[in-house]
Order: sequence, then structure tokens, then C-alpha cells
Amino acid sequence: MVPLCQVAAGLLLGTAQAARDPERLAREGVTLCINVSRQQPFPGLQRARRLRVPVFDDPAEDLYRYFDRCGDAIEDAVTSGGTCLVYCKNGRSRSAAICTAYLMRHRKLTLGEAFAAVKAARPVADPNAGFWAQLQRYEDDLRTRQQSAEQKT
Repeated sequence: MVPLCQVAAGLLLGTAQAARDPERLAREGVTLCINVSRQQPFPGLQRARRLRVPVFDDPAEDLYRYFDRCGDAIEDAVTSGGTCLVYCKNGRSRSAAICTAYLMRHRKLTLGEAFAAVKAARPVADPNAGFWAQLQRYEDDLRTRQQSAEQKT
């Protein structure tokens, strides 16, 4: 059986092959599927929301612009009692980066802490060099946002 890796409560990371098993996804309580690919299909899951992030696993792709939107969608699913599956072809680079960004923003983890959590759940997780650089930029941007918010209070 292809693994679905639990990164955090309500957050699963997997492969496109794992996403092809709608009965299993229903058993896992998946209510949101984030497909981080241009070509991979969505599972035939009736009641799950769908969000496509149309990027290739290419360091030149702009994954950064999807970090906030995906993170907010995951957080909405989790806080409403659902489960989100984030997947790409191999569950290694694109989807791992999205999960890492979510943990940074919504769980207030550093990049190192967030990626360690993703890597613990899915040991093959390895965002490409471009996505890693975008995660580093995101960490800096989140820190700046936090400082701005603190100055306003």
C-alpha cells in the first residue's frame, strides 16, 4: 500500500498514486485535496474540495505565490474538522514544500522545525533547490509580517 504520511493533525502528504484510492481517502476523512502538479488527476472523491497548484518540479517554477493560499485552505480544512491531502507525483518536492510552508505560517515553526516535521513524516521529502530558496524567502517574509503586526499592537 502506498503511504499517506501524517505531517500534522489533519494534514496528509502523499503521492499521486496514493491519491488514486478514493475509498482510502474517504476512510482518512479527506475533505480537501491539494494537487501540486499540472498533469496528475484528482481522486474521485465526491465531497472533497479541490485545489490545483499548476507547477512542475522545476527549480524555476514560482511555488512561493501559492504558499499563503494553500496554507489558508489547509487551515480552513483542519479547523473545520477535516483532513487535507497534499500530493504531487512522488510526494517529495512540491507537496513537501507546500506542507512546510503551511507549518511555518499556521503553526509558527521556523523553516528548520517545519521541514524536520515533514521529513519525519515522509523521509524522502526533499524540495528542489528553487523551492528551498522560496521557503527561505517565505520564512523571512513571515518574520517581517510578524514584526509589523507586533508594532501595530
